[in-house]
Amino acid sequence: QVQLVESGGGLVQAGGSLRLSCAASGDTLYTMGWFRQAPGKEREFVAARSLTGHNNYRDSVKGRFTISRDNAKNTVYLQMNSLKPEDTAIYYCAARTRYDIVVYQAGYAYWGRGTQVTVSS
Repeated sequence: QVQLVESGGGLVQAGGSLRLSCAASGDTLYTMGWFRQAPGKEREFVAARSLTGHNNYRDSVKGRFTISRDNAKNTVYLQMNSLKPEDTAIYYCAARTRYDIVVYQAGYAYWGRGTQVTVSS
């Protein structure tokens, strides 16, 4: 059984940085990534990285967020720099057992419980 456990959320001022981690246990996960959900909004794709090293980012985080992965530890990271108040959300780790990266929720079979990121202005 696959389990995803996120850590690293918190409160930060605008312009600051946070690093999220997601540790996975269980089956081989070919693509791991992050979604986020702000209050009153739908969950949206943020970034993902495949086991082969391909990345995909939503446009609004390009140049500010970096996704990386330690395959030996089965852990994915999201380094978030130059944070903005609109980045405030619950961030969810997600994973799928396919190599291709997709940006829709239904494409991911496994989910973490989420970690809160709050960016103050």
